[in-house]
Amino acid sequence: AGEVLDCIPLDANEDSAALTDPLKFVLHHWGLVGCVLLAAVLTFSPLRILFPRSAVARALNRHRRLVGVAAFAYGLLHFVAHTRHVYDGTFETFTKEIGKPFQLAGLGALLILLVLTVTSLNAVVRRMGARAWKNLHRLAYVAAALAAWHQADARKVFPLQVVWIFGPVVLLQIARHWRERRTPELRWFPCSHFTLTQRAFRLRCGCVLPRTTLPWTKRRSA
Repeated sequence: AGEVLDCIPLDANEDSAALTDPLKFVLHHWGLVGCVLLAAVLTFSPLRILFPRSAVARALNRHRRLVGVAAFAYGLLHFVAHTRHVYDGTFETFTKEIGKPFQLAGLGALLILLVLTVTSLNAVVRRMGARAWKNLHRLAYVAAALAAWHQADARKVFPLQVVWIFGPVVLLQIARHWRERRTPELRWFPCSHFTLTQRAFRLRCGCVLPRTTLPWTKRRSA
């Protein structure tokens, strides 16, 4: 098992920082786990589009909200640990640290994840409507880009682990758009169009909503 972990480019190996500066070691690894979870949740929808009959892809999408909230939780732990690490009794050091570009990028990603976590509640989804909710949650890709920038710029040298974490997301999104171009029923239609079938909506959105919030039920009732 140790030989397998040595091959994983995620800084999972033993680190002397765990003894010299345990808090810094923990905050870095909390941030790493948050990035991995954020990248993972962004692969669920493309996997469902690419493999619509896969039971694994459907099961992953059923837990997408849980994984997304976990990504925010680890990002919040990372932020709290960083605040505790740089705090020396005054906020002068903290404001100096938070003013760095990569820190602002990380804070921006955390704020986006906060908004997405709050709006993931079923009551909020029903109030917003399917289309507005879907458009808002596309900000997850912006959060991923900010997190990648934060992780890369924090080390001053572009780390290979950013490619290992976020590279699959980019590749799957390219494959997803290629598949949608070849399969017209998976393309997005405005929610006011009755031509959007229930199957296409579920494949495209990957979310479970009450029937009263789905666009075709509103059109029928009208």
